[in-house]
Amino acid sequence: MWRQPYIIALLVFNAAYLSAATVVAVRAGNGEFAFYLVVMLLLAAAVMAVHARVHLSRGVLWGLSLWGLAHMAGGLVPIPEGWPINGDIRVLYSLWLIPDVLKYDQIVHAYGFGVTTWLCWEGLRKIIAGQRQEPVGRIRPTPGMLVLVAAAGMGFGAMNEVVEFIATLTMPETNVGGYVNTGWDLVSNLAGCTLAALFIRLQNA
Repeated sequence: MWRQPYIIALLVFNAAYLSAATVVAVRAGNGEFAFYLVVMLLLAAAVMAVHARVHLSRGVLWGLSLWGLAHMAGGLVPIPEGWPINGDIRVLYSLWLIPDVLKYDQIVHAYGFGVTTWLCWEGLRKIIAGQRQEPVGRIRPTPGMLVLVAAAGMGFGAMNEVVEFIATLTMPETNVGGYVNTGWDLVSNLAGCTLAALFIRLQNA
C-alpha cells in the first residue's frame, strides 16, 4: 500500500512543504513553529495509522495534506504593510479577507475540520461495513450518522483549541488570539463540519 504512486506523491508533497517551512521558521527564529511542527508530525503519524486500517480515499488524504500546507503558510508567510490584519503579527493567519468579517484563519478552520468530518465518515463507514459484512460502498449515510461525524469533527476542532491553549501557556509569544478568536474558530469549525456533512449526503445520494 505504501508503495503506491499516489502515496509516494503525498509523502513527497508533505515532506517538501514541511522542509520549506522549517527553513523559513529557523531563519526567522520562530519558536512557535517548533511546537506546531511536533503536533503536525504526530497528526501525520495518526493519519497514516488510520489509513492502514481504513484505507482513506485519495480525496481525504490530499485534503489533509493541503490543510497542512495552508496551516504552515498561515503561520509563516508574511503579508505586506497596509493589508488589513487582526492583531500585530503580519502573517496570513492575521489577514482579513473581508475586513472585520472574514479572516484567512477562519477559512482554514472551516476547511480543515470539514475534511476531518469527511475522514470520520470514512472511518465510521468502514466499521459499519465490517459489522454488517457488506462492501463499504453500500453503506449510505443516515441523518444520525451525519450528525455523529459532524460532532466528531467539532470534537477534533475543540481539541485543536486545547492545543492552542497549551501553546499560550508554554510560549511567551503566540499568534493564537483571545477568547473572541477562539469563539470564531469554533463557529468556523461548525460551518466546515456542517458543509462536509452535506457534501457526504450529496455524494452518497
